[in-house]
Amino acid sequence: MQSRCFGICYDQGRKVYTRHFVLFVLGREDVAEGFRLGLTVSRKVGRAVWRNRVRRVVREFFRLHQVMIDQALDIVVVPKRNLDPKSIDMALVEQEFLPVLSRLAREKTGGTADTRSPC
Repeated sequence: MQSRCFGICYDQGRKVYTRHFVLFVLGREDVAEGFRLGLTVSRKVGRAVWRNRVRRVVREFFRLHQVMIDQALDIVVVPKRNLDPKSIDMALVEQEFLPVLSRLAREKTGGTADTRSPC
């Protein structure tokens, strides 16, 4: 995702809070492209090794569960300060993100209107 799209997603996107993450979700017009994932892991999370681990685990979750997202969305994931990067694993990420993905799928079928990104 391009950096200007990150800003648009931060400004116009809907915030979804979990225990250890904040997700910014914004719909897009180009349905053919599917969802796009952005990650912002700051130095406050820890050293580069731990930041990269957080990125790898979150990317892997979305790779494994991409069939659950059949909408054109921009999703930016930001870990909170209370996340211990040493303890992050797929079980923790699944526990936090699966309810969010199912809620997004329900809202799509429910027909709720969302804002659209120009990116």
